Amino acid sequence: MFCGAITLLSQTACSGPFSALDPKGPAAAEVAWLWWAMFGFFSIILLAVVLLWHYAIIRQANDAADAPSCRWILWGGLVLPVVSITALLIAGVPIGQRMMPLSAEDAVYIKVTGHQWYWQIEYPGYERQLTDELHIPVNTPVHLHLTSADVIHSFWVPRLGVKLDMLPGRTNVLRLEASEPGIYRGQCAEYCGLGHAHMQFTVTAHEPVKFALWLQGHTAAHHKLQENASDE
Repeated sequence: MFCGAITLLSQTACSGPFSALDPKGPAAAEVAWLWWAMFGFFSIILLAVVLLWHYAIIRQANDAADAPSCRWILWGGLVLPVVSITALLIAGVPIGQRMMPLSAEDAVYIKVTGHQWYWQIEYPGYERQLTDELHIPVNTPVHLHLTSADVIHSFWVPRLGVKLDMLPGRTNVLRLEASEPGIYRGQCAEYCGLGHAHMQFTVTAHEPVKFALWLQGHTAAHHKLQENASDE
């Protein structure tokens, strides 16, 4: 029964459109790997603490008067926390560094503005605007320039990357990348008013060639509409 419960627990929320533990992008995959590593390590620590607590309860009465050993304080109270935090920093800092948007890389530039309660997507240079839907190429870094038109929002696509706040009057840049074609769901991760729960969007990842055709097709359609309007 115990093994069955552990198996069910390990499978809870590990998949689904909003599961960060089912990654489809490099950044999300590294975050998931770090999460599982932390989960495993601290599960072992928890088990050790429970065993020590159990030992302290069942030890014989004549041992109860023994003075606590300084070794427990040294190893449990000093060495273990220092080693744990150091290991977390060694693993986490390079992962965070690889998530940063670097100006030197050849990335797609997209502007995202959060409103109450919808997302405005712009492709600078292509005269293309969308609402609540984002299109990106696969295996290509995308730099999202995030800002807000009213209150604080937070852009998050759990299966592709980390979340980043969107602040009025300020632009934050988020690096996003998908490793597989598909449609991924995102949401606002910062409470922003009555419509917050419905402030969701989709990210469609295309093969690079299909993305270029999609972008050029919409640009050509936009120019044709402008020409028709000018003729009238």
